[in-house]
This record gives sequence, C-alpha cells and structure tokens, in this order.
Amino acid sequence: MNPKRALVISSSTAMQRTALSHREGGRRIGVVPTMGALHRGHLALISRARELADVVVTTIFVNPLQFGESEDLLRYPRNLEKDVELASDAGTDLVFAPSNEEVYPAGFSTYVEVEGVTGPLEGKSRPGHFRGVTTVVAKLFQITQPHFAVFGQKDAQQVVVVKKMLRDLEMPVEIVVVPTVREPDGLALSSRNVHLTAQQRSEAPILYRALRLGEQILQDGERNCDAVRGSMRDLIASRSSGSIDYVSIADGEELEESVDARPGHPLLLSLAVRFGTTRLIDNVTVVP
Repeated sequence: MNPKRALVISSSTAMQRTALSHREGGRRIGVVPTMGALHRGHLALISRARELADVVVTTIFVNPLQFGESEDLLRYPRNLEKDVELASDAGTDLVFAPSNEEVYPAGFSTYVEVEGVTGPLEGKSRPGHFRGVTTVVAKLFQITQPHFAVFGQKDAQQVVVVKKMLRDLEMPVEIVVVPTVREPDGLALSSRNVHLTAQQRSEAPILYRALRLGEQILQDGERNCDAVRGSMRDLIASRSSGSIDYVSIADGEELEESVDARPGHPLLLSLAVRFGTTRLIDNVTVVP
C-alpha cells in the first residue's frame, strides 16, 4: 500500500517534465490508463504496476473521442477525489488528471488510426471508438513517458489494438496484461455495472456462463465455431432479457472470425450484451 496521497497533476507539460525527470534519474515508470470510476479491477492493474515500477502513474481522463453520439459519455461516473484516494491506496505515485481542453486544445486535428484489428467486434458496433482510444493512448504515452503500461484482459480487443499501434509506430512501451477481475458470480467488474437494475444485475452473470459454456464445448472437441456460437447465444437468450450485440469466436491475434477451431491455436471468445441502456462486454481466451 502507498502510505502517501498521490500527487495530482493536471498539466500535460508538468506531467511530461516530471516523467522525464524520473527517467533521467534511472527510475522505471509504469502507467495505468483509466477513465476514473475506479473499482477493484482498476486497483488490480495499479497493484501490478506497483510490483514492476519505481514510479506508478495512473491517468484519469474520460476520453470523449471514444464515445459515440448515442453512448453514455454524460452519465459516465466521475469522482476525482475518491479515485485519487483509491489510486493512492493501491500504490499510485502520480495521478495525471487533465481537462478535455488540456488533452484536445483548440485546433486539435491529429488522430491515430489502426486498421484491420479495429474493424470487427467493438469496432463494428462502435464506429470511431478505437480511433479515440489509440489517439488518447498515444498522447498519454507521450505525456507520461512510461516504460510499460498495464491494461486489463477484459478489454481484450483494446489490448490487441494498442499492441499493434506500438509495433507499427515503434513506440518503446511494453504492455502488461492483467486477468479480468470478477464478482463471485462471475460478472466482470465494470464502471457501467452501477447502471444495472437489480433484475438486470441478477441476469448479467449469464455473460460469463455463456463464455465458459463455449470454452467447455471447444475443449470437449467441437470444431464447428458456428455451432458453439449458437449454443452461447441460446443460453443468453433463454436465461436473460439481454439484447445480444455480438457473440464472437475469433483468431486471438488477428480477430478474424473463426470457422473451425484448430487444436493448439488460441481463440478469443467475446460478447457484448445490452441490458436496457447498459452495454456489457466480456471475453475469455481458449486454446482447444
């Protein structure tokens, strides 16, 4: 645990200057990019960074570029004081919490766009989402100057996209991935879970159960991915009121939908389901 309250920095220039000073002093910087509304999933990322870094930076910025017009930007929970307290207790040294104007000043017109792996899944359902993600992550890396960054497996496609961006742009940042943190009933922790009604919350664990069902069917030898997707969809439809956005079984690296499961080849099983106005995602990686 970090005994001191993290230093909060809101200026990009001040944050970059501080980070460069740490690098010049030979200290290893780890960054945990977040949009705030911190929960145990975020704290697991910070704790992992604390194990690997001399200096831990947690960024808190609700990035407007990654929200679509019909998405929940305005109702996204914000409580900076609480977030700073939680981040500090988990081991954060510095919190970078800029304003929108600090990140996207007047006249801002430069964007980072990764093609290919951004097309399916979340990219298909949320056009423009990943352009927002990669643009802000590139900026945050430039500002915080990390040796490594920690992301959660829950946002598996985001991890693939960010890694591709780093390779293509030759950015020397290592990506550390932490397993998804779940409630006892299997529901993946998410800042959006607070918007679920009691009934929806009772139904939401069906997402993880569907993923585990797909995993079990594949491990039992089924090679027809369409059949597995169908079983997963049927379980969700029969046991919940959720509206299915997608159920996917895709190549673990290129994210292309798989027709036949090949033994020893990693597959990403992922899904997105909407309960009322709340959209939840989850995934597991399977090696048949």
